[in-house]
Amino acid sequence: MNVLVVGGAGYIGSHMVKMLAARGHAVVTLDNFSTGHRDAVVAGRVVEADLADRAALDALFASGRFDAVMHFASFIQVGESVREPAKYYRNNFANTLNLLDAMVAAGVTRFVFSSSAAVFGEPERVPIDEAHPKRPINPYGRTKLMVEEALADYDAAYGLRSVSLRYFNAAGADPQGAIGERHDPETHLVPLVLQAASGRRPSVAVFGDDYDTPDGTCVRDYIHVVDLCDAHLLALDWMAAHGSSGAFNLGNGQGFSVREVIDTARRVTGRPIAVVASPRREGDPARLVADATLARRELGWNPRFAALDTIVAHAWAWERTHASRGTEG
Repeated sequence: MNVLVVGGAGYIGSHMVKMLAARGHAVVTLDNFSTGHRDAVVAGRVVEADLADRAALDALFASGRFDAVMHFASFIQVGESVREPAKYYRNNFANTLNLLDAMVAAGVTRFVFSSSAAVFGEPERVPIDEAHPKRPINPYGRTKLMVEEALADYDAAYGLRSVSLRYFNAAGADPQGAIGERHDPETHLVPLVLQAASGRRPSVAVFGDDYDTPDGTCVRDYIHVVDLCDAHLLALDWMAAHGSSGAFNLGNGQGFSVREVIDTARRVTGRPIAVVASPRREGDPARLVADATLARRELGWNPRFAALDTIVAHAWAWERTHASRGTEG
């Protein structure tokens, strides 16, 4: 297939580009490099452009036939979305509509969207399946749900088939060590903990230790970035086989507390990791764990790297390489 990866210079997008190329697909990366890294794109052609630029999108689609588009180019910081909602509605929603309109005009009919567990808001039950009520509690989650709703309408009106994949907590790195997580600023727990282990930061904050969980810290479902990418390829196959659209939750179905992640990192790295107790963050649910039964059944998705030790070990191999380069972010 010829696949356009939007946001292919970012964390998950760059792993997707690598996998597509390794499996024999032709891949083009579209990225504005506002947060992505050019050296993270290890295969295929790179087009520097912004989703707000409809003329650039039309020119790209006119330059060659694409069988599918994968979209990873959203802003992802929940706290920032509360402080700067306009930024999130503009990029995550309005710019995505721009992309969808360009696809419809070019006759491209398959789309895989990186959605989020944030569409569900405060969980009423755990684990969370696809039938769980969707009541996002921040602009980030609302933009993801708005795109999902728009995709249903674009399917009905224009025949644009889509699969929305609702990530829980993406983590880990390329098992070969070529690429990994490089957010700036970093907000995800696993890389923050490993940066403390490598000495790139003095400590890691634990936000709240009095939740209704076994050790008082928040419980989250961590999923390896490579397993996420596998799900995207399976989503393309599913659309081809079914000729319809869908949405699937992606997680391992097992939650790990913040303390468990830190203890795992200490064991994997053999390094001390200093912890600073901090107040709870507003809007942090006690537990977020996925029920991925539907993805397993419909997509045939079976995570290969479900063990937390493996996720942390791959991320640690990347962190050691990254830290030795003296780079930040």
